[in-house]
Amino acid sequence: MEKAAIIHYPADHYVYPTSKKTLHIRLQTKKDDVSEVTLIHGDQYLWADGKWQYEKTDMKKSGSDGIHDYWHVYMDPPYRRSRYGFQLKSGEEELILTEKGFYEETPSDSGYYFNFPYLHPEEVFKAPSWVKDTVWYQIFPERFANGNRGNDPKGVLPWGSEQPSKDNFFGGDFEGVIEHLSYLQELGITGIYFTPVFKAFSNHKYDTIDYLEIDPQFGSKDTLKRLVEECHKRNIRVMLDAVFNHSGYYFPPFQDVLEKGEKSQYKDWFHPHSFPLKGGEYPNYETFAFVEQMPKLNTNNPEVKNYLLKVASYWIEEFDIDGWRLDVANEVDHQFWREFRQTVKRIKPDLYILGEIWHNSMPWLRGDQFDAVMNYPFTTNLLNLIAKKSITGTEFANNMTAEIHSYPSNVYEAAFNLVGSHDTPRILTECEEDKGRVKLIYTLLFTFMGSPCIYYGDEIGLSGEMDPGCRKCMEWDEEKQDRDLHSHIQRLIKLRKEEKLLANEGHFEFIQTDSNIVAYRKYDDFKTIIVLANPEDESVEVTLPYPLKGVKITNMLTDEEFAAEAENLKVQLDGFGFEILSFSSIFNK
Repeated sequence: MEKAAIIHYPADHYVYPTSKKTLHIRLQTKKDDVSEVTLIHGDQYLWADGKWQYEKTDMKKSGSDGIHDYWHVYMDPPYRRSRYGFQLKSGEEELILTEKGFYEETPSDSGYYFNFPYLHPEEVFKAPSWVKDTVWYQIFPERFANGNRGNDPKGVLPWGSEQPSKDNFFGGDFEGVIEHLSYLQELGITGIYFTPVFKAFSNHKYDTIDYLEIDPQFGSKDTLKRLVEECHKRNIRVMLDAVFNHSGYYFPPFQDVLEKGEKSQYKDWFHPHSFPLKGGEYPNYETFAFVEQMPKLNTNNPEVKNYLLKVASYWIEEFDIDGWRLDVANEVDHQFWREFRQTVKRIKPDLYILGEIWHNSMPWLRGDQFDAVMNYPFTTNLLNLIAKKSITGTEFANNMTAEIHSYPSNVYEAAFNLVGSHDTPRILTECEEDKGRVKLIYTLLFTFMGSPCIYYGDEIGLSGEMDPGCRKCMEWDEEKQDRDLHSHIQRLIKLRKEEKLLANEGHFEFIQTDSNIVAYRKYDDFKTIIVLANPEDESVEVTLPYPLKGVKITNMLTDEEFAAEAENLKVQLDGFGFEILSFSSIFNK
């Protein structure tokens, strides 16, 4: 056995509580190097006749990623604490892994073993329970619908009359959203994520002028309150965008520093390198990227911290919003986010806290900061598989297996899965206008782990290159909408609502097949659902690696029911084709 490839440490995604009584323990080994893993575990204080009392529980393989095998086991320590180690076998070779290293024989002293000191129920990671059942819809307010021409900004253009640019306006507002809530309800949407709505200079509003005022082009505070109330009547949650990493150029405290320099009472609200402040290609003050219009806030400053926490509280207390999406969240200090969480959860315990982070996010997902992050690794792998065709189905499964095992399972089920946003090209454009590939992408999005999100207009076939091209006006003329694509997505949402296994209940695992397809199953003690997806443009026949003769099978997309006539079921998939099959019994290889 290759010892250097055997990895475990007693924290984060390797050992964590999933409930007030259950621990989930994982081990990582070199692929195909270890044939058996057994957990050695017991209470460190239980001894008899001078010997530590322990028991053994077999671990199961939970996945492989082409380089590693992952092993796991759930256990309920009777006294909420456990010492534990691992017994590994490969042919005739046997090793014991403990915190103090490898041994050929099982150490009898509990002090040698890894330690989970105590399972505190309040430390179990708990995202709001409603999130895993939520289907999100991201709205860029300036481009969704214009419901009130009386609040249009100066120079507004007729709806959709031009291509979007960095500085043009079309008059989208809250009234427009309210007018189309029935459309979202019929689609099956149960959560709306709004990009920033606070007073700002630009059309995207990520350059805040006043965090406590609604941008007048969107309406008033009364309009927002009515919008939230109308959403809640329809069981639709509302999440707003918090831009706390940086303010806008015209934020009054920053303007004060520009005017008064080192004498400004607000100079410590930002990160100036020298005075007077100068913009340009590389400003002499810290910013988001090197954008002079977005000066970085000093969230370690008590005055800044108090102001921003007041902002976060205000919109919950006064408008009953259900979530905060946190822009550029990884560039704000961890302590600020800890205090942010404590503040907002005191007001509304089931508020959803979503961070915008594009890389591994474990440091923010330990239960003291965020409930979830935007799952861009999923986005990247899905687009690489189907839109760009740069990876195979096997590589997709390997990449996602590694990604899933990088987080606790109860963290990953609340991940915010998306395939496009205001920061990316439209999904139809990514797929070179190939609707078949778009349908396949949405089939995987709505059957995978996590909480799925649609970017406004993607469901009716809007196209567009990178920002600003991806920020077109919503098309409301049904004759110009792709109603077939809309119906497909509507059907997938309906399936996800009806079948809880598709909405993060039960277990998940990829299925290894002999062809370049993506196959996975979601299952519990009573039922199994298998999703098959062909990322190639040529048809392929897939043989499911399970004994299925006589098992009742339902095609969930067509409602056709049949029983397998042979031991192995063969499924024909067209190019970019897919199937969602439900089985009346569970099974194993």
